[in-house]
Amino acid sequence: MCFGSKEKQLYNDSDDAPRPAPGQFPQQPTYADSGPKASMPQQVQQPYYSPAPVSPASPQYQAPPSAPPSVPPSASYQPPAGPPPAELSSVTHSNPPAELSSGDFAPPPGPPPPHKKDSDFAPPPGPPPGHNAAGDFAPPPGPPPSHGKAADLDYTAPPPGAPPKHDWEIAVPDTSLFPPPPAIFSGWYTSPTSNATEEEAKKGEAWCDAYPLIAPLTLDSAALSLLRTNTIRLMTPSTNFLGSLTCTAPGVWSGATQPQSTDSCILGYPPLYSVREHSPLATGLSKTIYYEVLAKGTSSSNPFHSSSNEDICLAIGYTALPYPNFRMPGWHRGSLAVHGDDGHKFINDRWGGKSFTEPFRRGETYGIGMTFKAVAGGRIETEVFFTRQGRMSGGWNLHEETDAKEDLPVTGLEGYHDLSCAIGTYQAVAFDVIFDPARWLYKLE
Repeated sequence: MCFGSKEKQLYNDSDDAPRPAPGQFPQQPTYADSGPKASMPQQVQQPYYSPAPVSPASPQYQAPPSAPPSVPPSASYQPPAGPPPAELSSVTHSNPPAELSSGDFAPPPGPPPPHKKDSDFAPPPGPPPGHNAAGDFAPPPGPPPSHGKAADLDYTAPPPGAPPKHDWEIAVPDTSLFPPPPAIFSGWYTSPTSNATEEEAKKGEAWCDAYPLIAPLTLDSAALSLLRTNTIRLMTPSTNFLGSLTCTAPGVWSGATQPQSTDSCILGYPPLYSVREHSPLATGLSKTIYYEVLAKGTSSSNPFHSSSNEDICLAIGYTALPYPNFRMPGWHRGSLAVHGDDGHKFINDRWGGKSFTEPFRRGETYGIGMTFKAVAGGRIETEVFFTRQGRMSGGWNLHEETDAKEDLPVTGLEGYHDLSCAIGTYQAVAFDVIFDPARWLYKLE
């Protein structure tokens, strides 16, 4: 434990250490060995550490009796003459003190070099260069260009006179004049009347694979003569045809089949469309081919018919060559036809066809035609049309929008192959085929 400060332990309370005189070094104290204080108990008395005794030969460190000889007593601790070095602001620039040296941070005489009394921070005389005192930001004379009379400024006022009448017939045209949309979703998987077997369809496809489409024919003079006089010859199918074909007049044929007859296709020669004779790419002119078929009116006209109310299993159309004569036209590649039993159109379609017209009736005449026209890009545009009783009853563009997954290509029908008439028969049916334009009910323009 500490009971007193170090000063009280080194010096007695009554004896103060001598103070050194001015200009003298302080005298070192002499430490004497003193006994313990009587007032302190013996058991708690702390020993004093006295310094080693000074040898008699060692000098005493006593202060000199007077100030050092180099410093006069009167000049002790006196400030130097003049103001302090840092207080240079009281010294004028014009009369610097003589005792200031060149390194005492005194500024040079006169004002700073970049400063001038007359133009220090003064703007140049006159207005700014871009300002014109006469027309500074003055608007042009007159009203703004978009403003006219006071009445024109009121945009809430209706125009004078009665409001115009809204003619909805102009905004919405008469859609009855538009052509019908393409029958994309009108396909049938089977016909609602009669259907061939899948095995027969596979035989037809195999035949087409074995006999691909031929190149355009070069017609001889006899064939060209028949073509120009419209005296087309019908060729009796070599298989599955139970019936007769008779030429009753130039360009007119009569035919009839028995009830046991299966699917058959009757072709004509020469082809109604010859690429070498009629192609619009070669002639620069459009070409239309057409013929008509009469469905005989009563069962008495066909001895094989038992009733006049039966479906007329007759088809009319066109096909590229060759084509299987044991299949109906329109069922395979390069062929199209309209079937009379259900009124569907078939374009390379061996399923149920697409809805197109009403079924055929006995005693009515039906016609089918195709028009080929050259278009830009070296292509041929093909239109198909159908007539009933001498009137236009429908048609379609051969390249109309179709279902890419369900519909097969129209290769062979586009005008780059010869096309022959194709009349399909099934079971008992009686008909007349008319190639003579003078006997047509529909007159081509």
